[in-house]
Amino acid sequence: MTGWAAPAPGRDGTGRSPNLTPMSPPAAPPPGPVTLGDTVADLEAEHAELDALLAPLDEAAWALATPAAGWAVRDQVSHLAFFDEAADLAMRDPGRFAALAEALVGAEGDPMEEHLRRGRALAGHEVLAWWRRARGAMVRQVAALEPGARIPWFGPPMGPLSFVSARLMETWAHGQDVADALGVVRPPTARLRHVAHLGVRARGFSYAVRGLAVPPTPVRVELEGPGGEHWSWDADAATTDAVTGSALEFCLVVTQRRHPDDTALHVEGDGAQEWLAIAQAFAGPPGPGRPPR
Repeated sequence: MTGWAAPAPGRDGTGRSPNLTPMSPPAAPPPGPVTLGDTVADLEAEHAELDALLAPLDEAAWALATPAAGWAVRDQVSHLAFFDEAADLAMRDPGRFAALAEALVGAEGDPMEEHLRRGRALAGHEVLAWWRRARGAMVRQVAALEPGARIPWFGPPMGPLSFVSARLMETWAHGQDVADALGVVRPPTARLRHVAHLGVRARGFSYAVRGLAVPPTPVRVELEGPGGEHWSWDADAATTDAVTGSALEFCLVVTQRRHPDDTALHVEGDGAQEWLAIAQAFAGPPGPGRPPR
């Protein structure tokens, strides 16, 4: 499982997180030589970028609504803090984590409500301190992992590289909600490669979670990174279905932070069109996605 996410903007009308499920998209490292140390460094850079947005905020800004219905800025950060805390526990005490996961998956009502209430009872700077503690502990646990370790999560266990990439994707996606609430445009970075890779490899999951058969024809994906890099998946596949364009826009679509119609992505073929309409890089049941602007 790539990790739980808060509701992508517009996915359900309630703000309730629909991601409590043992189903999960496949996670694997991005193509090319990637080490765990490099991926942890990218995750910490993603943490630092979002932290820099949050640190100067006053209480009014922490209460600003984000594009996820019913979720304020503080809710987005509380969500990250809770699941980074859970990630630390999963590595440090798998038995206690298993009990936590079982309780949350089996909970009635909105299983997100408890940690959202926790965050709403805190001042903004206290929510930020909670997230700093949680993410720091998580990163320290990753550094202590043995080679070949498997990390339990809310679904199948994952290897460290996949696990850290998934936490990076979550941080980036929730950070986008925060940036949108604050009216800030974040400069894209090469770290988007992790997010794009998870989005591509989760194509089959996007169908399976909707009870649909995965089309046998692959979709070629060719993206331009923020520094002019060329990133591709299934580039040699015998297919006419393809998605090409900006890596940033692709990542916004597969994390359901933008509707495909609000991007300049070039989408060829019915299979590619169908996939982008339902694409999700995060775990959880399907939702309608964000409506076009």
